[in-house]
Parts: sequence; C-alpha cells; structure tokens
Amino acid sequence: MEVWLLVVIVILLIIIFALAIKLFLIQKTAREIEVQFAERLMTETNTLIDISYQDKTMCRLAQRLNSELRKLRKERHRFQRGDLELKSAVTNISHDLRTPLTAISSYLDLLDQVEKSETAERYIEIIRNRTEVLKQLTEELFSYSVITSPQSDNRVEFVAVNGVLEESILGFYAALQERKITPSISITEHKVIRKVNRAALSRIFSNLLNNAIKYSDGDLNISLTDAGEISFSNTASNLNEIDVERLFDRFYTVENARKSTGLGLSISRILIEQMNGTISAQYENGKLRICIRLPEAI
Repeated sequence: MEVWLLVVIVILLIIIFALAIKLFLIQKTAREIEVQFAERLMTETNTLIDISYQDKTMCRLAQRLNSELRKLRKERHRFQRGDLELKSAVTNISHDLRTPLTAISSYLDLLDQVEKSETAERYIEIIRNRTEVLKQLTEELFSYSVITSPQSDNRVEFVAVNGVLEESILGFYAALQERKITPSISITEHKVIRKVNRAALSRIFSNLLNNAIKYSDGDLNISLTDAGEISFSNTASNLNEIDVERLFDRFYTVENARKSTGLGLSISRILIEQMNGTISAQYENGKLRICIRLPEAI
C-alpha cells in the first residue's frame, strides 16, 4: 500500500513539475509577445511576432496579433501615402496661387497711379484687402508644406529666447495697437538660453501673436520665466473648451477666424516638437493660455 502511495505522490510531483514548467514557458511567451508587440507598434518594420514556445493557444494569439499588425501596417502605409499626396497638393496649389496673386497686386499698384472715381477707389481697396488675405493664406499653406517636408531645415543653435521674443513682440506692435491691444509683458532679465532653430522659434512666436490678434477681447499677457516657460494668455469669449482642445489640429478654424487656414498653431506644434519642446493650451473662465516649454540647452 505504501509503495502505491509513494508512486502516486511521485506521479503527482512529476505532473506538478511539468505544469510549473509549462506555466513558466507560457508566461515567458506572453512576455515575448508583449515586448515584440510594443516594438512593432513603435517601429516601421515588416518583422512579425515570433515566439519560442509553440503552445497552441499562444500560437493562435501570436497569429491573430500578426494578422492585426499586417492590417495596421497596410493602413499606416496608406495614411503615409495620403499624407504625402496632401502635402504635395498643398505645395502645388500654394505655388500656383502665388503667381496670379502677385500679378493682381502689381495691377492694383498700377491702378493707384491712375485717376479714378471715389467709388472705383473704394472697390479697389476692397479687392486689395481680399488679395492680401489670399496671399496670407497661401503663405500659410506653403509654410506648412515646407516644415513638414523631410528636407526642412532643422538646424539648431544656442539662442537667447528673451531676444527672439522681444523682437517678435516689436514686430507685431503696430498690429496689436490697431486692434487696441496693449500687451502686458513680463520677460525675465535672466538670459534664457536654449538650443533651438532661431527662425522656427520666431515663427512660433509670430503665430501665437497672430492667434492673439484673432481671438483676444482686447488684452494680452506675455511672460517668460527664469525656468524658460513662455506663455501667451488673453480673454477670448468667442472660444469654448471644444475649440481650445482642437486649436492645434491641422486645418481646424474657429468660425470667427475666417482669414485663417487653421494651420498657424498646427505649424507651431510641429516646430516645437521638432525642437523636443511642448506646447499646450488651457481655457478657464473665458481666458485662453498657451504655454511653451523648451528643453534646457546641454
């Protein structure tokens, strides 16, 4: 009797040991799948998930994930093709619009030298204003296609953010005064040095100042802290939380911004991310605040 009991115990121990090994291998395979799946999602590769332990259930799971990865890769390629086609179309359209708009502006300048009636002058002024708006929109489209191109200039250098911000504000001072906006400016005396693309940083500030001109109810607060945090805030009663959540979306425009392609803040986000910085927007109590953080220069 004791011999049979001993045999049963040995058999049970063998079964437990085998199950423990199987469980260990299954856990190892699950970890392999987890790691490989995360890698495949983050990188552009044709390699599929491969597992070391050929358990039927785990094999089916790997096959299902591989099937979904193939679909995802196919959709990603289709999206990339579509995005490239869109950028190419935007570049071509903006380029094609530039020539006739330049010609229209030239003819309008010639008309200024001709004697004309008061009514004709009024109509010409309307045409000139609309032409300037079209030129601005065309430039935004062209700029977007350039900065999203792989050939875009992403060279960086050590730059004093204080100086670039001050220059940008001075450049927009007349436009701000025209809108009766007197900015409240708080720029640290401490020199904030960051490794950035100077032209890109200037473009970002210009876009944010343009944004303030479009949406501000008459106020604008600009600050740069010792830590290098840059913020633009203004009262914007025409906005709501949904608008603010989508401000950085490509081609998104608020209804009252009819003179915009919706690319200004999208361009700013792309440029900031190219410099490894962050940009965010908050809306609270009718006040819009856009905050920029750039990594410290190393």
